[in-house]
Amino acid sequence: MRITAAVLETAGGPFVLRDVDLEEPRADEVLVRVVSTGICGTDLEFAGFFPTPAVLGHEGAGIVERVGSRVTSVSPGDHVAMSFTSCGACPACLTGSPAYCRDFDALNFGGHRADGSSALSLDGAPVNAHFLGQSSFATHVVAPERAVVRVGASLDLTHVGPFGCGLQTGAGGVFNVLRPGPGSSIAVFGAGAVGVAAIIAASLSGCSVVAAVDVNPAKLEAARSYGATHTVDSSAADPAAALREIAPHGFEFTVDTTGRQEVLRTAVEALAPLGRCGVIGVGPSQDISLDWRSVLNGRTVTGIIAGSSLPQVFLPRLLDLYAAGRFPVERMMTTYPFERIGDAIADLRAGTTAKAVLTF
Repeated sequence: MRITAAVLETAGGPFVLRDVDLEEPRADEVLVRVVSTGICGTDLEFAGFFPTPAVLGHEGAGIVERVGSRVTSVSPGDHVAMSFTSCGACPACLTGSPAYCRDFDALNFGGHRADGSSALSLDGAPVNAHFLGQSSFATHVVAPERAVVRVGASLDLTHVGPFGCGLQTGAGGVFNVLRPGPGSSIAVFGAGAVGVAAIIAASLSGCSVVAAVDVNPAKLEAARSYGATHTVDSSAADPAAALREIAPHGFEFTVDTTGRQEVLRTAVEALAPLGRCGVIGVGPSQDISLDWRSVLNGRTVTGIIAGSSLPQVFLPRLLDLYAAGRFPVERMMTTYPFERIGDAIADLRAGTTAKAVLTF
């Protein structure tokens, strides 16, 4: 079928709306009409080097139009969120940890299906797609069943898309991995969409101290409205010193969503003995450098992908919190018509919107 997609024609270049061809879903695939898709920092990062031509996007939500012969979890007409995919057969997948699938990188970042094919083509030539199981910068998506999660028909799909990656990642890092108990302390580095999700999860977990650390005063002010009890503007003060004032003996938990080496170092050094740091962000820093003294006192640094979640279980639970008004992330979202994808990306890079969502 003929669809419209935002095609990245050259690495680092703009996304251009083009008419492309989309194959029918195979036996284990689902055709989804996209209603909305969030734009994530991962999209912007990969746009700088992903093989082109390409269609990115991985926070899609929409309505199922057709399903393959072996698909059993969704049916035409179902409302769905889309998330990452996995092989379903390796030890990690079989034990409920698909975010650590042994083929995760190949399946989600390879630009094609496992057999090397692509469901998308432009002028008869394959397009690099299947990005994190979706490539949802398009009016329609062919996704593997494992990347599709049925959600309640009463939910506004405009706000559902970002739950598939950024919100799942931040909230899952707290709920599924760190699991802070009531009365505990946590510092979240980076108050963007992922950080806000972590802050809300920490507040819902009963943390008595939830410190948000960022360089953007507007984001810090917003963080308080989502449950942060303290804020630290690291552009105006020494963050390490400010954090010691908040938690003189160190934090029990920290979360880094920035992917910056110097921030992660501060996050680890801010821990109390036996404290745990969750590493969520991936950014410009390729290496991690820590003083060995900062990890000797039983401190743990844990890498976290996609909130360590099983999307088919975790996303409905997270969306139940949203529907009940306890996860009010719609306040941070700014919607843009699909054709304004360039404006949405510009606003994200300028920091004038916390979460850009494309609507169709």
